[in-house]
Amino acid sequence: MDDRLFRWINSFADATPWLHGVARFYAVDAVAVFALLLLAAWWDARSAEDPPRAVAAVLWAGIAPLVGAVAVQLIGSTIDRARPTTALHGTHLLLDPTRDFSFPSDHTTATVAVAVGLILAGPMLRRHWYGWTALALAILLGIVRIYVGAHYPTDVLAGIVLGTAVAAIPAIPARSALSALTRSMSRSPLRPLVASGAPVTGPG
Repeated sequence: MDDRLFRWINSFADATPWLHGVARFYAVDAVAVFALLLLAAWWDARSAEDPPRAVAAVLWAGIAPLVGAVAVQLIGSTIDRARPTTALHGTHLLLDPTRDFSFPSDHTTATVAVAVGLILAGPMLRRHWYGWTALALAILLGIVRIYVGAHYPTDVLAGIVLGTAVAAIPAIPARSALSALTRSMSRSPLRPLVASGAPVTGPG
């Protein structure tokens, strides 16, 4: 089933050569889009009702993919699954070939971790669309990674699950620790990084 679904999605490359350039760009450089979403959410958080808490939540959305990257390396090096275009004949690889593992998808893990982190931060922000936009773009990225021949569908599915887990499970303690840091920053010369208004006072 995994092989058949991969071949079905990957075979669209035959009929859509006009899409190859865009797909290559997005498959490799989509991280820039998520960086912009994080930057926009941080700017929003500085004007939130509780800026240090909101900034801490956005900061966790940026840290979670780094945690995911470690988890991907541990899981991937243990399973060591070959890339689909290496294992399957008659398929298309639109990217430069790599020798690293296929499972789980590191791009999907990282971008879903950002998306889930921003979704969890959403209630603290003035605008709530950052996380859901990031999630839609992350799922699109997973499909594109299959289209260009970099991953099996189960690699992407595992990345969605792993990215969700690393962002959601430690979210409460991580954001609490980061909030203590951002509240300290709000009372220091670094306050413009945390809040756009007057100095923040209150419990640490």
